This record gives sequence, structure tokens and C-alpha cells, in this order.
Amino acid sequence: MAGFTNKGLVPTRRVALMLIGAGALAAGSITSARAATGDDEVLTEAKVLRDPDTPVAGNPDGNITIVEWSDYNCPYCRKLEPELRQVVQDDGKVRLVMKDWPILGPVSVTAARSALAAKFQGKYHQAHDALIGVSSRLTEPRINELLAAAGVDMDRLKRDLTGHAKDIDAILKRNNEQAEAFGFQGTPSFIVGKYRVPGALSMTEFEQVIADARKAKMN
Repeated sequence: MAGFTNKGLVPTRRVALMLIGAGALAAGSITSARAATGDDEVLTEAKVLRDPDTPVAGNPDGNITIVEWSDYNCPYCRKLEPELRQVVQDDGKVRLVMKDWPILGPVSVTAARSALAAKFQGKYHQAHDALIGVSSRLTEPRINELLAAAGVDMDRLKRDLTGHAKDIDAILKRNNEQAEAFGFQGTPSFIVGKYRVPGALSMTEFEQVIADARKAKMN
């Protein structure tokens, strides 16, 4: 995995729709793609939208799903987070699937693994909010400081990082394979209903794409 620059990411909804229109996904039949290292399909609906090991926010029974691939060291992800959460809260019928995609270096991997390890003590969302809510680049000591302040049991976290290492790494591998199969070039990237959104949108643009996704679902 490699880093990226955010040049050329979606500046307006008009451009966004041009980019995502060709990436429409048939509801219930996500286009099949295979991992480069094997025959396993990586873009099935079950694996992208319904992976039981992937954390979910918003309304778990919502009629539109947003899938977000993000990196805790990505400044665009941090800037977008409160706006996306506000859109999800205001709408009330959006299911937000949160896929950790640590592409910005070893510390990003540490942050993602730590957040996913916190899931085993029921603290993923607290860990996520703590790590995504900072304005400076993360370091390993800062990650530990933020998680402890968020109420994560750090002794339990260390045990889970070791005991569930294979499970955590498998989640990150699936997330990466899916992002690459969709052709995403960096974080944040999204699937909104039927649409592929390779970049950040404003609140208004998210609201409109959600509305468009609902209309597309009816067709």
C-alpha cells in the first residue's frame, strides 16, 4: 500500500457525479472482482456491505448504505468526519459501514489495528472518534494516549492486539482488496448506495448523492 496526494479529488457535485456515474453498482449484485492473489471474489455485496467484522454506525436498518474507507492520518478524513456524521444523524435512515484503510504508513496501520482491537472490548467507536478527532499527525505514543483518554482498557487492548492479530489483519486485508478492486486511489473513498465516490464531498453534496442513491434504488 502506498500514500497519495489529494490533487484532482472531487471539488463539486457536478464533477462527482461525472466520476461516480460510471461506477454504479446494481443493488443486490455488486460487480464481481477477484483478488490479484487468488480466485476469491472481493466485491460481493456480503463482503462489502455486510461484513460482520466491520463496524457500523448510523441506523443499522437504514435504507441506504454508505461505505467509507478512511485512514486516521488522512487530513481529509478528519475534516470530513463531523460533516458526514451530521448528515447521517440528520437523515436518520443511513447505515454507515466503516472500513479502516491504513495507506499512509506504519503509524496508520498501528492506529487502524488498535481501533479494531478496541472492538473486542466494545470500544471501537470511542477509539475511532478519538483517533480521527485530532488535528496533528499521529504517533504511536499519541495513539496510546488518545485511546486511554477515550476509556479504552489498554491492558486488554494489548492482549487483543496479540490474541486477535489474525482476525484484525484479515479485516484490513479485505478492506484493502476491496478498495483496490474499486479503483480507489486514496482516502476518503465511498460507496453511497449504487454509487462509487472516490473522494470527499461537502454536507450538501452528500445529502444530494444520498437522495440520488435512493432514487436509483427505486429504479
